[in-house]
Amino acid sequence: MRVLEMSRRICSLLSGGKDSNYALYRALREGYELACIVGFIPRREDSWMFHVPYVPVVLLQAKAMETSAPVFLLEVSGVKEREVEEAARELKRIKEVVDFDIIVGGGLASRYQLDRAKKIASIIGVDVYTPSWGVDQEEYMRLLVREGFEFIVTRITTMGLPPRFLGKIINYRDVEEIIALSEKYGFNPSFEGGEAETLVVYAPHYQKRICLRGRKKSKSEFEHELIVEEFWLGDPGTQCINIID
Repeated sequence: MRVLEMSRRICSLLSGGKDSNYALYRALREGYELACIVGFIPRREDSWMFHVPYVPVVLLQAKAMETSAPVFLLEVSGVKEREVEEAARELKRIKEVVDFDIIVGGGLASRYQLDRAKKIASIIGVDVYTPSWGVDQEEYMRLLVREGFEFIVTRITTMGLPPRFLGKIINYRDVEEIIALSEKYGFNPSFEGGEAETLVVYAPHYQKRICLRGRKKSKSEFEHELIVEEFWLGDPGTQCINIID
């Protein structure tokens, strides 16, 4: 969804994952000015609106970008609809001290999330920019790798996606395998339905790399997660992901 050209200052709703990071990257590439970053931390794991795992790493991602924009991490209940009202209230408070005209989100196909983002924007009197809305999701996954996004899978909650993808930087071959598996097992190839969660460790708008150490944990036959024990920043050329199976 496009926004008015007169609007230039953005507040990025950043979760740490690939979609919100790519949306921010697109906005910066198109000349928008980053006014603030907001990460919402739901208290429930079944939030309808917000990404759950490792949202606090947004602070480290902001440092990796070397941005001077303020970063806000805010808790919401995670309860359907109530969390939307809470997010609007918190963003309205932020807008009283930070001047911005647009909120930037990473939605791809969820009508629920888009409608709620528009509702929040209407309440606080700003526009919405969702540059990836309606894209072909298979091509989108290829685009992320082609444009230099490095992301790992931190959680899997669907049949057909093997735990070996946990903690691995997803490359072209992985993307093609994920697409093939999605066709076979019927899950969304970009994980828009919550089949998996991701974390960006490097991107074109980063000056530093996110490093981490962790281990894999299987909770059930089709539910697996990455338990991260430590995060830190490294140089762009550093390979610094240490995962124990």
